[in-house]
Amino acid sequence: MPAQQHDLGYRALFAHPEMVRELITGFTPFKLLDGVALSAFERVNADYVSERPSARQGDVVWRVRLGDHVLDVVILLEFQSGVDRCMALRMQTYVGLLCQDLVKRHQLPPGLLLPPVLPLVFYNGTTPWNAPKDLTELLMECPAELAALQPSQRYALIDQRRLDRAELDANDDLLALLFRIELSQFLDVLTTHVPALKTWFRTTPLTSLRTSVWAWWKSLLARKAADTQLFNLDSVEESDMDMDMDLSALTWAEQMQHLGFQKGCAEGKAEGIEEGQAIALRRALGSVLHGRFGKLPEPVAERIGQASQAQLEQWFERSLAAPSLSAVFDVDGGTVEGTSG
Repeated sequence: MPAQQHDLGYRALFAHPEMVRELITGFTPFKLLDGVALSAFERVNADYVSERPSARQGDVVWRVRLGDHVLDVVILLEFQSGVDRCMALRMQTYVGLLCQDLVKRHQLPPGLLLPPVLPLVFYNGTTPWNAPKDLTELLMECPAELAALQPSQRYALIDQRRLDRAELDANDDLLALLFRIELSQFLDVLTTHVPALKTWFRTTPLTSLRTSVWAWWKSLLARKAADTQLFNLDSVEESDMDMDMDLSALTWAEQMQHLGFQKGCAEGKAEGIEEGQAIALRRALGSVLHGRFGKLPEPVAERIGQASQAQLEQWFERSLAAPSLSAVFDVDGGTVEGTSG
C-alpha cells in the first residue's frame, strides 16, 4: 500500500496539538513539553520547497513556546511505513529547508537565532527499523583534519510496533488507546478497545479532533482489510480448518473472515468466502450494537440477519458514533420497529 495512504490517518491526528503533546510526552524520553499549554503550540508551514519544484508535504511541523522565556522549539514529524537507510540524510535536508523557510518568512525570535529542532520519525512498518539514526554512520571515513567540518544530524525514532506493551497498556491517553487498537488482534479490538473508543466519542464534543479520530479509524479499517488477500479455498484442506487457528498470526482481514469461515469451507465453494465475511460482519455489528445500546430488539436482529455485506459494512461504520440505535439504520429508509430513541 502506498505510504501516503498508510500515513493519512496519522497525519490527520497529528494536526492537533494535544496529539503531538501526547506523542512527545508519552512515547519519547523528552520532558520539555510536560505541562505546556496547548495555546503554546503553533502549526508551521510544511510546504517548504527544495531545489526541485515540488512541495514537501511529508512532514507535520509544530512550533512550541516553552515557559515565560522567549524560547521556541520546532517539532518536525516525519511519517514512515518503510525503512529508509538514508533517513538521517533526509532529515538533515528537511531541517535545513525548514530553517531556511523560517529565515525567509522572518519568523525567527529576537536575536535572529535559529530555534532548536526536534526531528522525529514516526514509524509503523512491519520490519524493525534498522537505518542509522546518525548521519555520521552514512559518511566515509575522512582525514582527521576534516572531521570537524563534516555534516552532523541525528533524529529521534518512535517504532510503533516495537513499543513496550505493558507501558502502552498502562497509558490512559487517547493516543495510547489508538496505538493499542492499531497493534491488537481484531477480536481484542472488538471486545475491549472499541468500547473504550466509543466512550471517548460519547463524551467528546463534536470538534475537529473528533473528526480526525474518526478519519483515523476509517483509514485503519481500510488498511487492515487490504493487508493481505483472503484465504484461497483451493489450497486449504477441510481437515485443516477443523483445527484451532492461531489468530495472532493472522491479519485483521483473515481474523474477521475466520469468525464465520467454517460454513464457507464446508461447502468448498467460492461463495463461501463472501458468506463467511457476511457472517463475521453480522457478529461484529451485533456485538458493537449490544455493547452500546443493550439487547437488540428482534426486528433489528432480523434485519441484520437478512442484510447484504454492503449494508452490514455501512451499518458497522455508523455504529461507532451513532447517537442511537435507530440512527444506525434509519438513513437506509425509515427506522426499524423497536429502535426509536
